[in-house]
Amino acid sequence: MHPIAFDIGSFPIHWYGVMMALAFLAGLWTASRRSLREGVSREKVLDIGPWLIVGAIVGARALYVATYWDTLMEQPLFPRAPWTEVFMVQRGGLVYYGGLIGAALACVLYARIKQLPLWKLADILAPSIALGYVFGRIGCLLNGCCYGRVCNLPWAIHFPQGHETYPNGVHPTEIYDALLNLVLYGALAWLYRRKKFDGQVFATYLMCYAATRSIVETFRGDYTPVHLHGGLTPAQLVSIGIFAAGVVLWTILARLRPVKHEDGR
Repeated sequence: MHPIAFDIGSFPIHWYGVMMALAFLAGLWTASRRSLREGVSREKVLDIGPWLIVGAIVGARALYVATYWDTLMEQPLFPRAPWTEVFMVQRGGLVYYGGLIGAALACVLYARIKQLPLWKLADILAPSIALGYVFGRIGCLLNGCCYGRVCNLPWAIHFPQGHETYPNGVHPTEIYDALLNLVLYGALAWLYRRKKFDGQVFATYLMCYAATRSIVETFRGDYTPVHLHGGLTPAQLVSIGIFAAGVVLWTILARLRPVKHEDGR
């Protein structure tokens, strides 16, 4: 755990912010290289970057405020107007699913304005989302957030004194998530070269990410009982909807453009 990367004068630069910047850069670079296969110019893929960044940050912050509203309201300095708090990113608190939803809406708007094929664009971006997530989770590890519950396994990690978990060893949930998404990136990149219909890669990402995230959530230790609903974390509840959305997308898009077999059936 080492939240501060370096200082510029008296202004600290956090590792979490550095890793998020690397996540967007790596994601856009790999997506731009992939776009040529779909006949979409690299410039148009790179130009979507600012749209995705704004949509992801606003969505991630908005869902965080909505999810932890009761807890935040107990803080004496927390403002009473939620719409202003959404933009207070410097206070910390971002929820990935909110970022995914916000970025997805920004992508839809960008595709409509630029008259780009939405599902082709979604397939171009899908593997890169998984790759960017790897950097994001490394940022979480350096920041000391999204930590796991107490465990005595050989690969347990120990955060320094002052952390909520000190002196216990905990599950390295950030590493679990990063490794699973690195594998998912490879699998989606492989599928992209073999996809049968537009939107297949993105739908697969939704289903696979929802499944892997739900598994990792069972090892998380940073939730309080008030945030659990029927024993499920907020992310697991959202994962149910995301997985269902992936299934619906796959079913509908596959029917619109059915798979063509070698025998012509």
